[in-house]
Amino acid sequence: MIQKFHIKRGNRADIKTIREFTRTAYEKWIPLIGREPLPMSANYEDTIETHRFDLLYHDKQLVALIETINNDDHLLIENVCVTPSQQRRGIGKGLLDYAEDIACAEGYETIRLNTNSLFNGNVDLYLRHGYFIDWEKPMDRGTHVHMYKSLSV
Repeated sequence: MIQKFHIKRGNRADIKTIREFTRTAYEKWIPLIGREPLPMSANYEDTIETHRFDLLYHDKQLVALIETINNDDHLLIENVCVTPSQQRRGIGKGLLDYAEDIACAEGYETIRLNTNSLFNGNVDLYLRHGYFIDWEKPMDRGTHVHMYKSLSV
């Protein structure tokens, strides 16, 4: 699925685009959780220096992004979002595969991510993609779900 798109590595010049895109992709969750999801208020001026942003374009239009963080023993998917008009077309799954390729190239045997249990379908998508629930923590609304996937053969 990802092969149909152009992937651009995000940099400082993309901060405004990343912020606006993330806000648009996550705004639908505000009524559900009663606040802005954390990616909507992230400090991208700081994180662009230490996190990896891969921006997925189709016909010069940004349709998705994935933000990853190298940690000592795993790659963390900090943010994966797809523009609402392109959701449910396999782009998110393709980005998960892409992140696994990044993790393997960096020598990691584990990839991790977190989600809110109220974000409909996210936990199920990740479970179907081979992730396991590591631990959960109740939040004001919903549950913060920490997940992992082993990449070792």
